Amino acid sequence: MSKLLVRLVIGLLFAAFGLFNYFTSVSENSITGETQRVQIAPKQEVVLGMQAREKMAAQHGGLYPDRALQDYVDRVGNRVVQQSQAGTSPYPFEFHLLRDPRTVNAFALPGGQVFITAALFSRLNTEAQLAGVLGHEVGHVVARHGAEHLAKQQLGSILTNAVVVAASNSQEQARQAAVLARAVNQLVNLKYGREDELESDFLGFQFMVDADYNPQGIVELMEILNAAQPDGKPPEFLSTHPNPVNRVAKLQELIAENFPNGIPQNLEEGETRFEQILRSRLR
Repeated sequence: MSKLLVRLVIGLLFAAFGLFNYFTSVSENSITGETQRVQIAPKQEVVLGMQAREKMAAQHGGLYPDRALQDYVDRVGNRVVQQSQAGTSPYPFEFHLLRDPRTVNAFALPGGQVFITAALFSRLNTEAQLAGVLGHEVGHVVARHGAEHLAKQQLGSILTNAVVVAASNSQEQARQAAVLARAVNQLVNLKYGREDELESDFLGFQFMVDADYNPQGIVELMEILNAAQPDGKPPEFLSTHPNPVNRVAKLQELIAENFPNGIPQNLEEGETRFEQILRSRLR
């Protein structure tokens, strides 16, 4: 058997193993009802998130040095989780206010580690807007978007190795094959970004309403983010969270569908409380 044929066989075996493992590793999400391709258990997601949280915080200047503000973020985040279906998930949620004064962003790690930067926090005007941010990130965790992307990255890595093994009979050919394979891997990993964001918007909307927050807060959040574009550049949140043109419109449709007679007055904006607790400390 020629060396070329051996390489092709090994490469095909790598690819076949990766594809089989990816498409047969499925789990039903008890909250969203979706059947998902994931390769790690929720307990492993929790461990991964805890292992990465300090490094993630360090990239944004560490935690914001004000216990009262952190306690406030904790109260709002825990209210969103505990008074909604998110509270039935297996994740021990933790919320972190980061020191970073320039990067307008919020994000979540698998397993329940949720972060918001001081730069984004300082642009908010109501507690409902904060609930919208945290609810959206909780949505990413509950929907297991991180676990889905980890599975796709693993598949992409295996396919990358398969291409390199099959095509490399010299150092130059190996380099060219690796470039091509990485491009394929990137396409695999970027495929579901917009869908993830829309699903998290929907879940965040549900969670904040269940916690008695006015859902207009998440619409206002998107408007604040769209307006926060220094030098024509979108804020980091809209770079890491792909922003469909119709995102605000879809949220407004959700409000109209759920509250055809108008938003009930008992759903809170929390503007006064937000003003009293935060303004003098953060700005």
